[in-house]
Amino acid sequence: MATTVEIPSELASFELPEAVQARLQWLLDRQGAGEDLTPAERREAEGLVELAEFLSLLRLRTLRASSPG
Repeated sequence: MATTVEIPSELASFELPEAVQARLQWLLDRQGAGEDLTPAERREAEGLVELAEFLSLLRLRTLRASSPG
């Protein structure tokens, strides 16, 4: 039996807050420059990347669900 889940259309425009995005970029830039992140910074970066990917997936699914077709 298939279950239908309603996805609020507002999710299509939901993004990481600017300060959170800036923090993630700062961590990734440091790592990309060859600097070692502390274990806490590494966990933080991994969690923020996972959150950003999750939001992107939600946004994509929301857009696909609202597309005619």
